[in-house]
Amino acid sequence: MPDKIQLTDAEWAIIKQVWQSEPVPAPTVQEALAKERGWSYSTVRTLMDRMVVKGLLTSEKLRNLTLFRSAVRQTDAQKSEVLATLKNAFSGAFAPFMQCLLESQDLTEPELRALEKLIKAKKKKK
Repeated sequence: MPDKIQLTDAEWAIIKQVWQSEPVPAPTVQEALAKERGWSYSTVRTLMDRMVVKGLLTSEKLRNLTLFRSAVRQTDAQKSEVLATLKNAFSGAFAPFMQCLLESQDLTEPELRALEKLIKAKKKKK
């Protein structure tokens, strides 16, 4: 995983669309985000071009069409975001972080069982 994958809110919106249907042209991303964000094509294209420069996306020109692909894996971006939150908001303390998440979410029985299974598997590895 790259050291730090830092995405802004706008970059998250774009990269989620790219992950859904890559390779994807900017107009398709703009159409998908039009209702939610109200962004024009030029706004989306500018953001996507900047994401290429930052190494978050790659682009490939096919005649008059530019196709964009993600340069980072979804799991790596998610992990980086969670670890940054853990470090910044909880000073790296995992138990209070998990307590906050558990208290702020209504988890179903299957979700709770899945979490218990993950914890048991982690204990066995130690």
